[in-house]
Amino acid sequence: MFSSSTPSAAQKSDTDKGHGASTTWQKHLAQFWAFIVDHPKSVASIILVIAMTLFLTLNVNGYWDFALPLRGKKLLALMVVGYAIGVSTLLFQTLTHNPILTPSLLGFDSLYVLLQSVLVFFLGAISFTIIDPIAKFMLEIFLMFGASMLLFQLLFSKTSQDLTRLILVGVIFGVLFRSLSALIARLINPDDFVVVQSASYAQFNTVNPQLLGISVIICVITGLFVWRWRYQCDVLMLGKAQATNLGINYQRLAFGLLTVIAVLVATATALVGPVTFFGLLVCALTNRLARNMYHSERLILVSLVAMICLVLGQTIFEQILGMAGVLSVVIELAGGLVFLLLIFMTKHR
Repeated sequence: MFSSSTPSAAQKSDTDKGHGASTTWQKHLAQFWAFIVDHPKSVASIILVIAMTLFLTLNVNGYWDFALPLRGKKLLALMVVGYAIGVSTLLFQTLTHNPILTPSLLGFDSLYVLLQSVLVFFLGAISFTIIDPIAKFMLEIFLMFGASMLLFQLLFSKTSQDLTRLILVGVIFGVLFRSLSALIARLINPDDFVVVQSASYAQFNTVNPQLLGISVIICVITGLFVWRWRYQCDVLMLGKAQATNLGINYQRLAFGLLTVIAVLVATATALVGPVTFFGLLVCALTNRLARNMYHSERLILVSLVAMICLVLGQTIFEQILGMAGVLSVVIELAGGLVFLLLIFMTKHR
């Protein structure tokens, strides 16, 4: 008897059908990815609307009168923080021509933690928790903005415009502020130290709704300035010398961008707490998804990506995981991994 290894007609037909189905799925996936690449802002907007809907409606269980106002205020806070951190980091990277730098290098986060430590040290934990939130919010913004303006005036004058020195001095001040915070932590009692620790990390689920109005006004005003400067920022990416030759007033534009960055970072930090690597994470995603490097494209996209990360992440942690984790920890972990990846990619090149 002879056995034939040649497949039958039925087997060939099944194989051809399976191969055809696989080819069809690959074709659909390729078309879908091409649509995402060609329309990143539209796709990001759709995803953000879906994330917002899930955040507002998931597990409400009929308590709409209670859930919608509470979740709506929290949703607005997440969107404000996403816009502030994303836009400030993108502008800072444009100004420094470096995709692995964040405004936190200037010491804003460390100054915020030092301020919380000083307040707890002099007022005590009980008095600290009953401080008027609006007064505390304005004090934090004023101190962080005032410190940044003093730093910019001293190190970024007409005769000296070295951004590298500005960043290095900011890093040194950040180390100084962290050291002073550690010293105060040793002087206060353990109960007060717990309060300082809780205030030293970003809290996305305990945003004070009284601060939203001020934050929204600040974001709208800074947004108008940033959108007005979007074409000048495109020219600025060519370098200081080329931008100056093309008619850009580098001194005025750079100082204006630094001022907006300081205001946005101070607002986001005072609203939820310090977030170091979140801006780096969303800017890396934006640069990957954007069709071009124009700021008219990336400013909108980075805001959408940052809002999606915060809203969708908070929805998962609150409604699906039952607050079994902290969103800020996951964001810092993901941002730190992206930071290391960008360093290795830059070194490899």
